[in-house]
Amino acid sequence: MSVDVITFGCRLNAYESEIVRRQAERAGLGETVVVNTCAVTNEAVAQARQSIRKLKRERPGARIVVTGCAAQTEPDMFAAMAEVDRVLGNDEKLRAEAWRDARVTFDRAPFGLAQEQKVAVADIMAVTEMAPHLVEGFQRGLPRAFVQIQNGCDHRCTFCIIPYGRGNSRSVPMGAVVNQVRALVEGGHAEIVLTGVDLTSYGADLPGTPKLGALVRQILRHVPELQRLRLSSIDSVEVDRDLLDVIASDARLMPHLHLSLQAGDDLILKRMKRRHSRADAIEFCELVRRLRPDIAFGADIIAGFPTETEEMFARSLDLVEQCGLTFLHVFPYSARPGTPAARMPQVKGEVIKQRARRLREAGDRALRTRLAADVGAARAVLIESATQGRTEHFLPVAVEGFAPGTVQMLTMRGHDGARLSA
Repeated sequence: MSVDVITFGCRLNAYESEIVRRQAERAGLGETVVVNTCAVTNEAVAQARQSIRKLKRERPGARIVVTGCAAQTEPDMFAAMAEVDRVLGNDEKLRAEAWRDARVTFDRAPFGLAQEQKVAVADIMAVTEMAPHLVEGFQRGLPRAFVQIQNGCDHRCTFCIIPYGRGNSRSVPMGAVVNQVRALVEGGHAEIVLTGVDLTSYGADLPGTPKLGALVRQILRHVPELQRLRLSSIDSVEVDRDLLDVIASDARLMPHLHLSLQAGDDLILKRMKRRHSRADAIEFCELVRRLRPDIAFGADIIAGFPTETEEMFARSLDLVEQCGLTFLHVFPYSARPGTPAARMPQVKGEVIKQRARRLREAGDRALRTRLAADVGAARAVLIESATQGRTEHFLPVAVEGFAPGTVQMLTMRGHDGARLSA
């Protein structure tokens, strides 16, 4: 009797998978595999479908429950698969009653359900509140713990299907977040990562509309024993004054920001319906670097967005150097049905692949440059495993002989192009 969860996609999905596992086990489900899907690209959806078919061949007696963003946006497609026994929406997957209902339904229909009976997916846009979930059991023993502070997105970028999978932005109340962080630190975690879909929109739906900077201040003030606080991906145009002040003044907020930039050409940014310009991105990086000179930036960039010419792409490529990016997360553009960008003139697939490769090569060069610059420096390294740790700047470090979960001050002796050695 077991519940296994297969996770696709983002770190937030991985965090939620542990909530799913706990809820399904408590509901009494046995011999069940949950596939927590991603909808960011067509490839991610196809991989989930392939995984479902493979799982059924390998475990013919197991019930297969599909959930996540792709299940939310395309429930009927998954319900039509003979291998699938239940489809749960993104809100339902976090609710105990949905898993209890699934167990009762399986007990009553041991030989399977009709397609229309498989789906339990509500209107995600109707969800207006967010309950805190502390997955302490999953995170115990891991050096880094995650706290979800926000879900959903109020913006409608033309390429993005995620708001239709996650719903509108909603936030966890500030006091509940602080309590979660305190509990995890008391459990032995040296580093906490704040995560969400649109992190910098935090608080807009809460009384008094507190911003992310205020939350970060409260965490650092009320949990003084917290050693390291890190932010997941942020939208630079939403960064508030308080957050900038904390970046400049508190060393416990890690000097590493991952930015949702997406492109470096103004016309492409406009067609994406992004709210920043190329100049805004460069100016933000320059400002933060003045406040925290050793800051490391990562960024999401899309290669081959519809209508992108070689000249437009060159401006995205150039942004790596102009913003001083260290880490690059490259997305080859994938047309998602129902999004405005899918109706725009498309770039040829081979061109998209070539541009993605060139962006990744630029990212590799930028990482090597940063690694070389850190050689000789003393860095506080969070030991993640017997063989690897991460500096404050999220640079990977090859280590040995240290206990995972501890923070060690180490001198960087060299690098191999991918990791520092200490």
